[in-house]
Parts: sequence; structure tokens; C-alpha cells
Amino acid sequence: QVQLEESGGGLVQAGGSLRLSCVASVRAPSTFAMGWFRQAPGKEREFVAAINWSGDSTVVAESVKGRFTISRVNAGAQKTAYLQMNSLLPEDTAIYYCAAEGTGWGETMDFDYWGQGTQVTVSS
Repeated sequence: QVQLEESGGGLVQAGGSLRLSCVASVRAPSTFAMGWFRQAPGKEREFVAAINWSGDSTVVAESVKGRFTISRVNAGAQKTAYLQMNSLLPEDTAIYYCAAEGTGWGETMDFDYWGQGTQVTVSS
């Protein structure tokens, strides 16, 4: 069982930066990939980025490559994933969701656990 809690969303002007955090709490020792997805109003959920258990392998969507970076810190029962978002654009406006326990790799990854989401709004 994995519980996820996101934070760090908010309102920012175009060109600005935000850092999202996702704390994953687990009851038993486990290793798992984590990822970020987003869903804009009226659009389907889309993959943003993912990171493997150790943090030495990452993948990001083409739409955010060069602007967004995913990282993580594993500390005991808590694993925290970060999404650093720079040079934000109005089209980055969406609810951002954290996910854990991923299978596969890249944009087709499936995840078993999802957070509640955090709103990111980029004004022009």
C-alpha cells in the first residue's frame, strides 16, 4: 500500500518556475518507480515524467523536455519525488498528478497508486 501526497502547485506567470513535491509513504520496504502526469481541462491525462527506484534513470515527455526535471529522494519509509518546472507556458496549466508503483517505462507506463493532484496555473 502506497499513499501519495502532492504539494507545490499554484499560480505563476509565464516564464516562471514551480517545484512540485510528492511524498510516498509505504508500510513495507519496497522499491518502485514514480511518475508525474497532468490533465488540462477538456483534455486527456498525459504523461509528463518518470524516475526509477534509484533515481539514476529518468524519462520526460517531449513537450516538456529541457524545461522540466524529475528527481527523487528515498529516505526510509518515505520516498519523495520532485518535478522542477522551469520556463512555464500557459499550456502547462493543468492538474498535476503523482503516481507510484509503475510498470513498463516511458509514456506508456502504468501505475497502481495515484495522488489527489495539485493545480498548476500559468498566466500569460
